[in-house]
Amino acid sequence: MIGLATLLAAARTHAGGQEQLAQSIHAAHLETTRTSEQLKSTLSALNALTKQTKGDLRPAYTTYCSEVTSTDSAAGVTRTRVQWMGSDGRKYFEDWQTTVNGIANESLRKKAQKRLDAVKTSYDKVEGSLQQAGEKFRPFLSDLVDVQKALATDVTAGGVKAIKSTVRSANWNHQFVDKAVNSALKEMVKMEKALSSEAK
Repeated sequence: MIGLATLLAAARTHAGGQEQLAQSIHAAHLETTRTSEQLKSTLSALNALTKQTKGDLRPAYTTYCSEVTSTDSAAGVTRTRVQWMGSDGRKYFEDWQTTVNGIANESLRKKAQKRLDAVKTSYDKVEGSLQQAGEKFRPFLSDLVDVQKALATDVTAGGVKAIKSTVRSANWNHQFVDKAVNSALKEMVKMEKALSSEAK
């Protein structure tokens, strides 16, 4: 009787962990999407600034600065959310492995292990894609901030002309950031489905 009570308690803990991880992944998905959209908005503001051919450049520069601040803030929130997801994930898979190890029926244990391995593989892809996106995001964001600094005391046609090569580079690098982010988002959708308690 004690053994059964222990197993049932472990199963309940596992279900709670499943829900917690699913919520973490869902939240990370939302935050990553927001950051990606914010990044596009910042790049759009920068491109608008460099394409302006007449009138006062300062309003466009002010808009760009505001977008850079929002992007930096969004990136920070996403980083924190992804760290939480990583922590929840490790705990969840450790608990799941312990539960699988406790299954006496060999056939059922093998099937449960196969299921665990499949979900863990998908989770590792999410983490890998997010890590890759983060690696590409850092230098990209650094360039955006550098452009802001370069123009801070030189919001002139000449100042804007001087940053154009960096802007071209930022547009080029954004493709790789966007690709890595989209890959992470695609894996997150798979993970959300894999951890959903909805019957299919």
